[in-house]
Amino acid sequence: MAKLDPAQFVREVRQEVSRVTWPSRKETLVTTGLVLAMSALAAIFFLVVDKLIQLAMRLVFGIG
Repeated sequence: MAKLDPAQFVREVRQEVSRVTWPSRKETLVTTGLVLAMSALAAIFFLVVDKLIQLAMRLVFGIG
């Protein structure tokens, strides 16, 4: 069984974090904007589809 050494663990974590390529502020803002825009488009799409299905159900079953 491996011996647990908290100091060694912290050193390894710091070494791994130093290897990470972090996105720039601009990249982060652009990506966030795209995610928000795509979420809004998906919400609008599903709203329209839901309303069309609702209309079709009212026509077929005469409910409402």
